[in-house]
Amino acid sequence: MTDAPASPATATLLVSCSDRTGLVAALSEFVYEQGGNILDADQHAEVETGLFFMRLRWDLTGFKLSRAEIAGAMEILGTRFDLGWELTFSDVRPRVAVFASKAPHCLYDLLLAQQLGELHGDLVLVVSNHDALRSVAGHFGVRFEHLPVDAADKGAAEAAQEKLLAEMGVDLVVLARYMQILSPEFVARRPARIINIHHSFLPAFVGAKPYHQAKARGVKVIGATAHYVTRDLDQGPIIEQDVCRVSHRDDVAELLRKGGELERRVLTSAVRLHLERRVLVSGNRTIVFG
Repeated sequence: MTDAPASPATATLLVSCSDRTGLVAALSEFVYEQGGNILDADQHAEVETGLFFMRLRWDLTGFKLSRAEIAGAMEILGTRFDLGWELTFSDVRPRVAVFASKAPHCLYDLLLAQQLGELHGDLVLVVSNHDALRSVAGHFGVRFEHLPVDAADKGAAEAAQEKLLAEMGVDLVVLARYMQILSPEFVARRPARIINIHHSFLPAFVGAKPYHQAKARGVKVIGATAHYVTRDLDQGPIIEQDVCRVSHRDDVAELLRKGGELERRVLTSAVRLHLERRVLVSGNRTIVFG
């Protein structure tokens, strides 16, 4: 049995700018003139803000420009149209680190997605402030590092984390129920490159045991939210959300089970969207191309 042939490399361009006529034509014409075949093109113009967003992906087979030359051409187009842009290539796979504590469900889902080839990146490292998940990472053959966090000296743990992330060449950090607050400095070094998951009760039911509080209030819907991490705790741009209905028949254990299912599904979906370069950040919100 022979391996399937590798897919041709593609380029993905994300663009954001003030809306004006000729943008779509100029970008499409650029790809066409250099011999590229456009595989996906999606754009969104907002009347209320006057902003324009676009995701353009094309096949690099037979493309006339080298990757450095593509970036140079985009610099020219960026100046001409005052574009914010990001260019990535499908055969340059982002490297992902997952931070977790004791809850295994989100970590399991991410590791399984990687094993099935569905993640569009390489999960290379699991970091935890507890040792409980070592066997989980080991089962999937992923490096595990136990870095305890001393409440009196969190800076030491973050310094060790920074060293590991640099050593492993990590592009994206995923917080899979990591029950520690990251410092503003750690977050500032990774704008739109840290993804977190939590229940969607916020700003209601803050603090410990949110599902117990939800049960006591008789909620009818529970949910999960994945977002980019910013200096404002749990207030970053939302990437993905989902909900399910619950009833008075659901005890706290059932609410926790349903909430866990939502969390792992929403987090893996958000990570996949990021790694596929389908997310553009605009202020404190996102444009997500399907």
